[in-house]
Amino acid sequence: MSTRTTNFCPAITRVIQKSRVNKCGCTGGYVQRRGLVLSGRALKDTGRFTEEDEEEEDEDEFLPDAEVEELFQAHGPLGVGHSHHRVFIVQPDVKWGSRKQHLTTADLMVAEAEGLINTLENWRVVDKIILSTKTPEKKRIFGKGNFQVLSERIRQTSGITAVFVNVERLSPVSERELQEAWGLKVFDRYSVVLHIFRCNAKTKEAKLQISLAEIPLLKSRLKNEMVNLDQQGGGARYIGGSGETLYEVQQRLLKERELKIRSALDKLRRKRHLLRSQRKHKEFPVVSVLGYTNCGKTTLIKALTGDCGLQPRNQLFATLDVTVHAGTLPSRMSVLYVDTIGFLSQLPHLLIDSFSATLEDIKHSDLLIHVRDISHPETVNQKANVLNVLKNLQIPDALMRSMVEVHNKIDLIENYEAPEPSVLPVSALEERGLTELKTVVEEKILNATGKHILSLRVDLSTAQLSWLYREATVQDVEVIADEGSALVQVIISTAVYGRYKKLFRQNRE
Repeated sequence: MSTRTTNFCPAITRVIQKSRVNKCGCTGGYVQRRGLVLSGRALKDTGRFTEEDEEEEDEDEFLPDAEVEELFQAHGPLGVGHSHHRVFIVQPDVKWGSRKQHLTTADLMVAEAEGLINTLENWRVVDKIILSTKTPEKKRIFGKGNFQVLSERIRQTSGITAVFVNVERLSPVSERELQEAWGLKVFDRYSVVLHIFRCNAKTKEAKLQISLAEIPLLKSRLKNEMVNLDQQGGGARYIGGSGETLYEVQQRLLKERELKIRSALDKLRRKRHLLRSQRKHKEFPVVSVLGYTNCGKTTLIKALTGDCGLQPRNQLFATLDVTVHAGTLPSRMSVLYVDTIGFLSQLPHLLIDSFSATLEDIKHSDLLIHVRDISHPETVNQKANVLNVLKNLQIPDALMRSMVEVHNKIDLIENYEAPEPSVLPVSALEERGLTELKTVVEEKILNATGKHILSLRVDLSTAQLSWLYREATVQDVEVIADEGSALVQVIISTAVYGRYKKLFRQNRE
C-alpha cells in the first residue's frame, strides 16, 4: 500500500487497513433486536416495554454485539469526536431569495446552534457571529468583503479549535476551502448533530442507524481527501496487484458496509412489523408522542403513565430509541405511549432516512400527540418543522386530522390561555392539564379503534364475565343477586363484541 495513506484521516485510514486483511470487508448476518413484546405480566408490573422485554431470539440470525460495536466505533464523523472543542459559531443570514428563513431569525438560529454545541460534554462556544450573504451556495458562502471580516474575527479570537458553520451541509469543496483559509476544523449541522446522536446511542439499532447516516459523510470526506492526494500525484496508485486504486478500495468497502447495515436494519423493520401485529392482536391502542427535540415528550409520558423508571433529560436528542410505556385512561382502558426521536429544523434528510425504521412506528399508531414547548421563542417555527417531517413521512391523512396538539411548559408563561379550543395546555412537570388530556385521548382512541363502551347483562353461572375480563376492558360490575346475573360496563371492540355475541347469543341484550 502506498505510504501516502498516512495523509488520510484516522477513520479512512482504518478502512484502508482493513482492506489488507479482508478484501470483501463484509460478512453476512443481521443485528439483534429484542423488540417490544407485550405480556400481561410486563403490563401489570412495569408498564414499560423496551428492547430488553423479549428474551427468546435466534442468535445466529443477527449481527453479533462485537461486530455492531466495531461498525459503530470505527468510523465516526471525521475530526468531530475529540474529547473537547472550543467552537466559533458562524451563522449565515440570507436576507432575501428562496433560502431566506421566514419563521425564524438569525439570532434564534444562533441560539439553537449554541444549544447543539452545549449538548456535547466538554464542548463550549467561545464566540459567534452573524453575517449577511446573498450567495450561500458559493464555496466560501460569503462575499469577499464579509469573508475577510469573518476570517479576521476568527484569527483574533484566541483558543478556537473548530468553527461551526450553521448550515445543513457543506460541500467537500467548501469544507476544504474554509479549513485551508482558517487552519481549523470546520463542522456543519450534519456532522454536529450526528456526533450528538453518537454520544446518545445506547442500543444496537441506534448505533447501526447512526453508522448508516455516517456513510455519506465518509464518502464526501473520502472524495475530498482523494482530490488532495491526486494533486500530489498519488491518488491513482494501485494496491498490491489487486487492480484497484486506493479510492476504489475505499468506495467498495464503504458500499459493502452500507449493504451490511441496510440488511440488518431491514431485518429490524420486518421485526417491527411483527411487533405491531402483536400489539394489534392484543388490542392495545398505540399513541405516538412526538415533537421538536427537548419539547418535554418524555416528561409528559412519565406524567401520563407514572413510570418512575423514566428519567427525562434537559438535552437535545436525549431520546434516540423508541420506547413504549403503558398507561391507563379514565375508563381504565390500557394504552401504549410511544416515545419517539425529537425533530429539528434543517435536520438533514439523510439522517431522517437512516432513522426511517424507527420513525415508521408513527405511521402505525392509533393516535398522535404533538407536544410543543409553548414557552420557546421559536415555537411556531418548531411546529412548522415537525409538520414538514410528518408530511415527508407520508403519515395517513386520518391520523394527521385526529392529531392532538399539546402546549407544554405553561408553567413558564404567566396566565397562559390556549389560542384555540382544540389545543390542550399542560405542564408535564407540574402535572397540570393531564386529566383533560387523558379524556381527549380516550375519546379519540375510541373513535380511531372502533371500540365501544357498552353495558351488558351477563349470566353469572356461565363463563361470560371471565371471558369479558380476558378479552375486553371491564369498567364496572353491578351484581343482581336474586337473578344470578350482573350488569357489566365494558370497553369492547367491534370484532370482540361480535365474538361475544356468537359465543353467548342467548344472553345478549
